[in-house]
Amino acid sequence: MLGLAVCTGGIDYPMALSQFLGHNPILQPCPNLFENNRRVHSLRSHGSSSYFNSKSRNVRVMVSANRKQVEINVFLRITNKREDGFHDLASLFHVISLGDVIKFSLSPSKSKDRLSTNVSGVPLDDRNLIIKALNLYRNKTGSDNFFWIHLDKKVPTGAGLGGGSSNAATALWAANQFNGCLATEKELQEWSSEIGSDVPFFFSQGAAYCTGRGEVVQNIPPPVPFDIPMVLIKPQQACSTAEVYKRLQLDTTSSVDPLKLLERISVNGISQDVCINDLEPPAFQVLPSLKRLKQRVLAASRGQYDAVFMSGSGSTIVGIGSPDPPQFVYDDNEYKDVFLSEANFLTREENHWYREPPSRSASGPSSDFSQSIP
Repeated sequence: MLGLAVCTGGIDYPMALSQFLGHNPILQPCPNLFENNRRVHSLRSHGSSSYFNSKSRNVRVMVSANRKQVEINVFLRITNKREDGFHDLASLFHVISLGDVIKFSLSPSKSKDRLSTNVSGVPLDDRNLIIKALNLYRNKTGSDNFFWIHLDKKVPTGAGLGGGSSNAATALWAANQFNGCLATEKELQEWSSEIGSDVPFFFSQGAAYCTGRGEVVQNIPPPVPFDIPMVLIKPQQACSTAEVYKRLQLDTTSSVDPLKLLERISVNGISQDVCINDLEPPAFQVLPSLKRLKQRVLAASRGQYDAVFMSGSGSTIVGIGSPDPPQFVYDDNEYKDVFLSEANFLTREENHWYREPPSRSASGPSSDFSQSIP
């Protein structure tokens, strides 16, 4: 899931909602951040005396950057192909503590956002979902604020973790904070479906049963403990989502009622038999080495993981129950370039963006996020 910081002079948003496992941008609720005249009052990062206000644009709020806010699909059922060419799905989406970091600053320009990043190959124009989100916010609210944005990529692309969608949701949230909360969270969630089907999920509380194309979001109580660790293993190769769906055969997908899967997870926790992903077979056709990776993780786990599954349309393999990858990932040259990360499940409070869970934030100063009005 993620990281985030915002200020009129500059705000860092540690985010991770790019993937369903989670970025973690953090801001106080609008009613506390803004006075009646909708101007920023003050924001303090935990362990710091730095402040900003609407009259002091050159003061930067230092909110620690951290990995947070992407998503994983604990289960993913594909239930139907629609007339519009999309597929209906039913899935348990959950934010996790992994994500990109985004820094926002108000720009003196009244005509263009400026986006930079730490990696090559990322579009910096309106093909990027961050810019799409900012354009959407201005179109919906009439705001004339533009931004300088820096994206510090932590989450690999093509991972099946919703990283781009998470970033878009965080951009909407940040723009709304900068503008004195012109929109409600419900409005942001509704508007966000115009960007992508899974963007609305990030305006849930972090755990949701999603249907339709993914845009129908039903908040649910956290179905699993936050202290359950996991490891993410993502090979360099990515799966084309379009190609995966092209190879999907609905008559060979699971017949298990997704609501039954949700009930079993809520009662008994996560186990291998409930972590069904109907996109695994077509993804393994697209990328046979991904199937081999999952099989090797399962064979090597010896009870180390409660479940091993692919998230989304790939190509991340998730092991629930331990933060440690199996030893072969380190020993075998085939996996020398894989992306590895540990993570935990994450949720958020209403009117706040995502925060590191206390058990993790206590482990070091760089992961401790809080803001308060003195």
